[in-house]
Amino acid sequence: MGFWSYLSSRHQQLLTDAYQHASAVFQCMVIATVIGVVIGVATYRSGWAAGLAITSTSTILTIPSLAMIGLLIPLVGLGVAPTVLTLTLYGLLPIVRNSIVGLRGVDPSLVDAAKGIGMSRAARLLRVELPLAWPPILTGIRVSTQMLMGIAAIAAYASGPGLGNEIFRGIASLGSANALNQVLAGTLGIVVLALLFDAAYVLIGRLTIPRGIRV
Repeated sequence: MGFWSYLSSRHQQLLTDAYQHASAVFQCMVIATVIGVVIGVATYRSGWAAGLAITSTSTILTIPSLAMIGLLIPLVGLGVAPTVLTLTLYGLLPIVRNSIVGLRGVDPSLVDAAKGIGMSRAARLLRVELPLAWPPILTGIRVSTQMLMGIAAIAAYASGPGLGNEIFRGIASLGSANALNQVLAGTLGIVVLALLFDAAYVLIGRLTIPRGIRV
């Protein structure tokens, strides 16, 4: 069977897998973004704390994703749980690092001016520092998303959702008529999703970042 014929005959299952893949990455990115920005806010003022945060999250990336999932299966079982935990942990580093860099890069004179007009520390953070740090934070989110698109495919090893199931089915049936089609369909699907997500981030950047501070 040709590749296009395979896509036509399996399009419903492929669309379902693609939706589950995108949904898993999106939800984990939301969780990773919230946790990563909170860690950045809590540590950027202290050199040792920021260094500890970056070192800790970068250490996670040294663990092979397949090994991470394998370690989590005895603790949380198969399916969605190890997928969510793995993707969230792997998504932290770029967000934490860029949050710290972005917050440290805010002009101190602007913070002092906000303090001078009576803004509280929380108000300065929410209305001055975080908006000015948003461009690098958004860049960190984009980088994390691209990473997680590929890592999410490994979640199929733990019966997780997504296009990785198509790839693993193809690998498991190497030599059969549709093995290559399955691997190719899953791989191309992930590439397309990654491009769509990145285009969405570009649009979000244009809508949320003032022209004067765009890079």
